[in-house]
Amino acid sequence: MPMININGRQFDLDTLSDEAKAQLGMMQVVDMEIQRLEGQLAIHRTARNAYSKALVEAVPLLAFGDRETIEFN
Repeated sequence: MPMININGRQFDLDTLSDEAKAQLGMMQVVDMEIQRLEGQLAIHRTARNAYSKALVEAVPLLAFGDRETIEFN
């Protein structure tokens, strides 16, 4: 009998209503989508960091002083 913890209380999944099971299923779908999106965000942040580094290397360092922070105005 699989159990689930909801607000500090244990429930047997087999005893949940169909509505509760449906809500749990949707939460699981959403959690997987959040995980997928967080992975995509990590990929995009890595790419942005690489582009930022390439930009700093492509522009004379004197234009930036000692800073490596890139800001768009």
